[in-house]
Amino acid sequence: MPTRIRLQRKGKKGRPYYHIVVADQRAPRDGKYIERIGAYDPNQNPALVQIDLDRAVNWMQMGAQPTDTCRAILSYRGVLYKNHLLNGVKKGAFDEAEAERRFDIWQNEKNTKIEDKRKMLGDAAEAAMKDRISGEIKKAEEMAAALSAKLAAATAEEAAPEAPAEEPPATEAPAEEAAPAAEEAPTPEEKSAGEEKPAE
Repeated sequence: MPTRIRLQRKGKKGRPYYHIVVADQRAPRDGKYIERIGAYDPNQNPALVQIDLDRAVNWMQMGAQPTDTCRAILSYRGVLYKNHLLNGVKKGAFDEAEAERRFDIWQNEKNTKIEDKRKMLGDAAEAAMKDRISGEIKKAEEMAAALSAKLAAATAEEAAPEAPAEEPPATEAPAEEAAPAAEEAPTPEEKSAGEEKPAE
């Protein structure tokens, strides 16, 4: 029976997660399987990969072939490397203790890289949150200052007494009104007319 190590889709639309299963390649994708050996969640960063290393290596030693995606996942967790080391032990290149030592070194380096990436992502997210909070605080302070200035201006307008209406500037009186109402001196023509008037 040709066996495959492949993904079985779970989850909901737009948010999938997968079981890593050993199944007959003729079975439907989400159908019957022989054994479940792990889980894969691509929605997290870094992606969550849980796998039973010994069972996966055992199935690969028995000839189960992983799909392309599963091959990448198994390589990420070191299953392919451990299978390679066990094949070296079978051929007599080195003993099993040396294989375990090499695998432990590789696994420690890989775990360190994963933790560094997780820490870097966490620090970046924390820095982004701090920047966002500081921006919001600055904007709130600017809005508060603008509102305070507006309220101060409105209070000053209400407290200031009303200034008296300014009187229009006094205009100069016409020359005729300014002059006293005294009799004007008769003109020469009036004098002559008065003299010619006969006396009665």
